[in-house]
Amino acid sequence: MTDITARGCKNGKSAVALGFFDGLHLGHIEVIKQALLRTDLTSVVFTFNNKTILPKFKERENIITYDLKLELLSRIGVNYIFAPDFADLRDLSAVEFVDKVLVEKLNAGFVSCGYDFRFAKGGKATAETLAEVCSERGIETRIVPAVTYEGEPISSTSIRELVRRGDLVKANTLLGYELTYVLEVREGKKNGRKIGFPTINQIIPSGMIAPRRGVYKSWTQVRSRNYPSITNIGVKPTVELEEGEERTPEMETHIIGYDGDLYGLRARVVLREFMREERKFDSMEDLRMQLEKDKAAVLTS
Repeated sequence: MTDITARGCKNGKSAVALGFFDGLHLGHIEVIKQALLRTDLTSVVFTFNNKTILPKFKERENIITYDLKLELLSRIGVNYIFAPDFADLRDLSAVEFVDKVLVEKLNAGFVSCGYDFRFAKGGKATAETLAEVCSERGIETRIVPAVTYEGEPISSTSIRELVRRGDLVKANTLLGYELTYVLEVREGKKNGRKIGFPTINQIIPSGMIAPRRGVYKSWTQVRSRNYPSITNIGVKPTVELEEGEERTPEMETHIIGYDGDLYGLRARVVLREFMREERKFDSMEDLRMQLEKDKAAVLTS
């Protein structure tokens, strides 16, 4: 997949899927699928880069990183991505957006969007407005109705709430894939190694939704091989701090069946299911005994 943000689409007419697609959940995929079905046109996903903060949010709370978004889009067969910053387009009217972006930049012959799509200055233009303006320019429009689960529309907002609560089973169902982090491994204090549970340490970047603190069943990819793992998200309350240290949240993963240094590499950790709250144990031995139970639970699931 090629990024055409700078140059636009120069290879004939395109089929453009419109949206922020901040989680690439099942509802988003349905919008993108409509563009992919137009095999006579070049597929383009219009989104915003992950530095963007949309007006409806006080701060960025992305469900996935921009790199992972690109990976998933490429995997489903999207040809091009067009990802400007929201600030560059926020003052365009509906007509200006269609003319300057869809017509001039993307040479659109077909566009798809969700039923709740909003665009143009102040977010006042609706999907129906888009269809009307596009029709006047000979561009076919497909407005995709809500994709539902248990009678409720699937949305990034509902998925964020599930992630905050630690309900990863349902969140992953709505996403259509398991919540994934591909992050650099940082060097830690090796306290886990002392009790037979070495870990890799990673920091969830600012601007991403933080899952509920606690211990999760997970799997971790190391050099193209997947391993079952146990992931703790929190501040490691049982470990004693040195003078001047502060407890800061991080993601710490014990990879079952793997022993080796991964410092400086990017490891893929996938959260599957919440197991228990993070808590302070009376001793490191008590922590080790609990981790043995966690390990057994992961291996039998």
